[in-house]
Amino acid sequence: MGQSDPPPAAVGRRVVSVGFAAPRLVALFELDEEPLEEGQFLLDTLYSGVSAGTELTQFRGSNPYLHGRWDERLKLFLPAADGDGTSQAFPLRVTGYMEVGRVVATRSPQVREGQTVCMAYGHKSGHRADARRSHFVVLPADVDPVLGTYVAQMGPICANGILHADAEALGGHVSRLGEGLRGQRVAVFGAGVVGLLTALLAQWAGAAEVAVVDRAADRLAVAARLGLRAVSTADGDPAVVLKEDWASGERGADVAFQCSGSDVLLQHALDALRPQGTVIDMGFYQEGAPRVRFGETFHHNGLRHICAQIRRVPRRLATTWDRQRLSGETIAFLRDRGPQVRAHLITRVAPFAAAQGVFDALDGGEAGLLQAVLYP
Repeated sequence: MGQSDPPPAAVGRRVVSVGFAAPRLVALFELDEEPLEEGQFLLDTLYSGVSAGTELTQFRGSNPYLHGRWDERLKLFLPAADGDGTSQAFPLRVTGYMEVGRVVATRSPQVREGQTVCMAYGHKSGHRADARRSHFVVLPADVDPVLGTYVAQMGPICANGILHADAEALGGHVSRLGEGLRGQRVAVFGAGVVGLLTALLAQWAGAAEVAVVDRAADRLAVAARLGLRAVSTADGDPAVVLKEDWASGERGADVAFQCSGSDVLLQHALDALRPQGTVIDMGFYQEGAPRVRFGETFHHNGLRHICAQIRRVPRRLATTWDRQRLSGETIAFLRDRGPQVRAHLITRVAPFAAAQGVFDALDGGEAGLLQAVLYP
């Protein structure tokens, strides 16, 4: 840019995004951004994390938004009708929600140039944000920027699961995250990124014991290295294993977190609970849950099954907790456990140009691949 050229903030700019041209086909798209207006700021992306669960549904073409229409008024998915198409369609020019960038221009008093900011805006090389309407978090200087990919969305997703367990135990008065898990026996089903982060959050909060249940040996090995108990479904019924060991008082887990899209693991989670225990569910069941047997332990042990979704904190806590507070708790957690997360969960960092290979590896279940992070 020459000395007389206006800055990009004044004239707009072009950014590159990672998206999907068709099922299983990654593409790089160019997007034009408008000049900054009052109250807005401009980011250059440092890192963008891949949410394997959500993004693989788009990569594979199985996401419900690609096959139906979300009716915001009714809060229902409806069949695509004549003249009323699906909510999403290929090409998907932007995907992802785990971004961290550096402020390069600002017209907002809420951010300063040079600050590192965590947001959810997709795999783009840059972003124009409105500070008055967007959820964003300024990352403290003592937190590794690559860990900032967890602060705006993924960390709050896991923290919101913990908060739902708190609300079950304590009602409408939760003063700190994980307060309701202190001294409790916790079982986490699914050893992907969501499961391992949730398990670490429960351990950090003061749970008496935390077990992680999965079939994948490589992921269970990571859980063990993180100081969590690893239980393999390949070695027998995990509910029997946990209930034989957790025998003081009522046998079983006090709380179970279901962090996968597997209905088999959901059934194991229900079976592993003590009577009147609760499953907090963060799973995304693309193929439904036909293998869950609600006529068995769910009915006979009087269990509860609760969905924890990031758009909704527990209703009874809505006046005191929100995503901003959950992001703050994520930062507190990362200040303490961030080195463990960086060493064991973030297993691939690759440029946008290598995104096809990253998604192919995730789709194929490549051993040892947990959290992938992209950069422009």
